[in-house]
Amino acid sequence: MPLTERERDLLALIRAAPLSTPEELARRLGTSRAAVNVHVSSLTRKGALLGRGYVVAPENPARVVVVGGANMDVKARLLGPAVPGTSNPGTASQAPGGVARNVAENLARLGVPAHLIAAVGGDAPGDLLLRETAAAGVDVRSVLRLSGPTGSYTAVLDESGELLIAVAAMDATDALTPAALNDRLGVLRGSAWAVADGNLSAETLTHLLSLCTQVDVPLVFEPVSVPKGARLLPALRGGLAPHTVTPNVAELAALVGRDVPDTPGDLRGAVDELHGLGVQAVWVRRGERGSLLSTGGHVTELPALPAQVCDVTGAGDAMLAAYLAALLAGETPAEAARHGHAAAALTVESLHAVSPTLTPAALRARLQRAQP
Repeated sequence: MPLTERERDLLALIRAAPLSTPEELARRLGTSRAAVNVHVSSLTRKGALLGRGYVVAPENPARVVVVGGANMDVKARLLGPAVPGTSNPGTASQAPGGVARNVAENLARLGVPAHLIAAVGGDAPGDLLLRETAAAGVDVRSVLRLSGPTGSYTAVLDESGELLIAVAAMDATDALTPAALNDRLGVLRGSAWAVADGNLSAETLTHLLSLCTQVDVPLVFEPVSVPKGARLLPALRGGLAPHTVTPNVAELAALVGRDVPDTPGDLRGAVDELHGLGVQAVWVRRGERGSLLSTGGHVTELPALPAQVCDVTGAGDAMLAAYLAALLAGETPAEAARHGHAAAALTVESLHAVSPTLTPAALRARLQRAQP
């Protein structure tokens, strides 16, 4: 028997977080516990669930392994125009973050099984990070626990929520060595995709690309920043290319080693250089200008979706997660990128780096709103 749209949404959430309570599932679906119980009964009758305990009928889950940064985000937001050289009135908050961790949580919220490989300290922030990440549905069993402190990312935002400056103290991620990845090769094997962020060292990133080639798993590289994006260059020069890279314009310039003006023609020229090095897909983020996606000779320019910006933190992480989730659901790359823009719009309207309102249904609704 076919599943309804709401039943498919619920089943995706159960696959990502099978230990969720009915209350948690109801909250994430935006419905009542009673409604969840009705849907669970229907899923059981249709054979999608096997009795009690949310045991999902066997299938080949499209797992995504995400490797890189997991840290605590500290965000300070100004209440007025910035005045350099003195203290400024503002607000501050702290929450789990890190590009890899954020991508993994977004994937889980979209019903994609996500497995995180990262490193955190053996301190209270590390405990909190792992607890909240696991509660969101991410498999954290491969996260390293260290004796030192958990990494931190401190961002100062202007009064409109745009980033002014940030400081990343990510030494914990240095523990993700080639040897640590070798110990986790079994997690990579059989995955649908791998994602790596620029917090990995050049040596570890090159080794991860080699492992992904060995087990035939395509890898997406998210540069994170201009200096960190350059860590991909040794691998590219050595003939190891990720399947996909997702730079902004400045990061794209770092990858090709020259200035790249933000015009479609100049972007395409730089993108072609990366294709020549073996990168199959390049998705260039252009902020308010949208993005440019180049895959297999096809170039698509996509507009950013309208949004009431509250905080831009995490928008790119949500874009990447929604893009992969859509690809795994059978969408074309261009349509998957549109899903990414919808996820970014939802995220920038939230005070959180990962929007608590992000669900498959919310994403569909945002896409429908954007249709002319």
